[in-house]
Amino acid sequence: MSATRTAQLMDGTGLAGRIVEEAAAKAAQISQHTGTSPCLATVLVGEDPASVTYVRMKRARCAKAGIRSRHIALPATTTTAELIDTLAGLSDDPDVHGILLQHPCGPHIDERAAFEAIAPHKDVDGVTAHSFAAMSFGLPGFVSCTPGGIMRLLEAYDVDLTGRRAAVVGRSAILGKPVGMLLLARNATVTYCHSRTADLPDIVREADVVVAAVGRPRLIRGEDIKPGAVVIDAGYNPGNVGDVDFDTALTRARLITPVPGGVGPMTIAVLLAQTVDAAANQLAITHP
Repeated sequence: MSATRTAQLMDGTGLAGRIVEEAAAKAAQISQHTGTSPCLATVLVGEDPASVTYVRMKRARCAKAGIRSRHIALPATTTTAELIDTLAGLSDDPDVHGILLQHPCGPHIDERAAFEAIAPHKDVDGVTAHSFAAMSFGLPGFVSCTPGGIMRLLEAYDVDLTGRRAAVVGRSAILGKPVGMLLLARNATVTYCHSRTADLPDIVREADVVVAAVGRPRLIRGEDIKPGAVVIDAGYNPGNVGDVDFDTALTRARLITPVPGGVGPMTIAVLLAQTVDAAANQLAITHP
């Protein structure tokens, strides 16, 4: 009898905790040297329950890390122009070091125009075109938080990406597209997949690394995972279900992220770390 393979779980919760501890130590150093604590401004349009919960959770994590948070709650009737004015004001405020616009903002808001109102040096969520370009060209700047968290997970588990085939399922501007560019920068051969990709299972079967980021529960079947592949499930659907059929993928993958407890905690950890780095840059503090 042959034993059934069981993939090693990639512990995002534990790694995120260590990243936040490092950020908290840096935040304390900044406060000691300048008398100013790093500040993250969160902007929320409307009262979508999930968005309200996410913002509350991020602010709570900020408090634990010694990062001040300023919350701006705007009514659901807020126009794009009004939202842009709010974000521009925060960009000009020297007391604010990072800005997070919680999205989605509602169908009446031009989110791209709103994102572009965030000053690049305060774009700690990595959502502006400037941040995407800097990341793509390997220039200084802030990465999109979820892709940044994914790359830190891969590094922590010593995943060598050189020459590996990576399939990114999803092409959003803040997840699929940037994570593909980050994988490419690590010498992976990247295939972008999406809702109109023909023969998606065939592409997944050839991939050494699969990043599922499309927002469709259990879209990636376990039987289509290449034996020994690394599976990053960045999806989160109702019922704590990811974009990968976890139970079947567990028997084929070498490494896999759980949902929850994988990519999610890493996203917030990178947000906090980048907020502290933004404060250090703006306050001219050099970390040891």
